[in-house]
Amino acid sequence: MDDTAVSPFSAASQHGPRPLPLFLEMLRRETADDPVRQRAALAGLAAYQRAPRTTPPQLPPASHSAGRAVLRDYGGTGPPVLFIPSLINPPFILDLAPDRSLLRWLVAQGHRVLLLDWGTPAPVDRTVDLDAHVTNMVMPLARALGEPPVLVGYCLGGTIAAAAACVMPVAGLAMIAAPWHFAGFGEGARARIAALWAKAEPMCATMGLVPMEVLQSGFWALDPARTIGKYEAFAAMPADSDAASRFVALEDWANGGAPLPYAAGAQMFDFFAHDAPGRDTWRVDGTAIDLAAIKCPTVDFVSTTDRIVPHTSAAGFADRRALRAGHVGMVVGSTAPAQLWAPLDDWISGITGRR
Repeated sequence: MDDTAVSPFSAASQHGPRPLPLFLEMLRRETADDPVRQRAALAGLAAYQRAPRTTPPQLPPASHSAGRAVLRDYGGTGPPVLFIPSLINPPFILDLAPDRSLLRWLVAQGHRVLLLDWGTPAPVDRTVDLDAHVTNMVMPLARALGEPPVLVGYCLGGTIAAAAACVMPVAGLAMIAAPWHFAGFGEGARARIAALWAKAEPMCATMGLVPMEVLQSGFWALDPARTIGKYEAFAAMPADSDAASRFVALEDWANGGAPLPYAAGAQMFDFFAHDAPGRDTWRVDGTAIDLAAIKCPTVDFVSTTDRIVPHTSAAGFADRRALRAGHVGMVVGSTAPAQLWAPLDDWISGITGRR
């Protein structure tokens, strides 16, 4: 069992956006008519690259494993609450810092909290699609808990958690900034994503992996102005400020991450093209993935200002909590405790009887 407690993907070695040449080209294009902005963005990038780093987040040791995936047990008591992070970017966004850790905060509220860590795929995993992540990782790790857990999925982890809730007993399902109706990304974004995959797919097929750089460039394409703008803003921050430290921690997280197995990446891009989840045509292990058939309590935390996963792609549960925070800010931003943490705590407590 892999019980490494330090995430190996705190950042790329160059401490910069990945892929850096593509970022620089985007920066040049976005600021071509404004030399002042260009200088500010380049200054912000240089400041980010030379900023001091703290010790990477310490994740708890692994308690159970299923292939390369492991459970990180945060302790606590009561019925298990299993968090499923995205396959994209490292899982420690849910445990970013002592004062920005949703997982440790929930333990302090009296919950038993566990985190599924997907581990690091290798080329030998090329045939592991999203279905296999459900059947070969989520399901056996959930069974190891001894009772049906409450599943909480973030981003693509929420999509996977919803599929798992359709094929195994769970006590509850919470989706956070999770895409389901992929048609809700809009024709323009889906066309850009399709073009990205058409260009990258031959290389990924040869490698057996979809590198983080491919996925990151897709995120940038959704809002290039904002991607450059945040580096402009960073240039003006005092180097020793809390805001600068938070920026570095978040960017290191965003610029880190393991690759996806080729089959998982191909299936994800196919979701954008054909919207199997939203059209109720996705099947896992012979079972139709139909959210309407889920019997347990469900809730969907949706950001109305999310530029990565638009609110129009959400599952559409009756219990829908609308937040005004970004895709990442809703989890670790200054308003996260009030907008997400406390409501999630109340919802989980209503299921587990902790209060």
